[in-house]
Amino acid sequence: MAIIDYQDGRPIYEQIVDYYKHLILIGALEEDTQMPSVRNLAMELSTNPNTVQKAFMELERQGFIYTVKGRGNFVRNNQSLKLERESELENEMVELLEEANRLEMDVDALVKRALERTGR
Repeated sequence: MAIIDYQDGRPIYEQIVDYYKHLILIGALEEDTQMPSVRNLAMELSTNPNTVQKAFMELERQGFIYTVKGRGNFVRNNQSLKLERESELENEMVELLEEANRLEMDVDALVKRALERTGR
């Protein structure tokens, strides 16, 4: 499991958060799936359990997981999370397009080049 990249400048807990957010958003972790225990994941990643706990707390704060006292952490409904992320991406795209307009760039050509880079 290659979650942690020590050459990445981000803190380890953020890398763990991003990894699990991605798995949840693509549906690899379905709703109500139990997350690994903090202790087991810390051992698997060779990191401090406090780091994993911090990542799980952040995932819960962002609404990706929920905690059941004495049972562990579980994945929330990922459909609503997908819709929320879609809205965030749309807002980011609007900001980028507004900036391109302010800079008098050819927005259509810019979008076309971006789509070509993604293979679409």
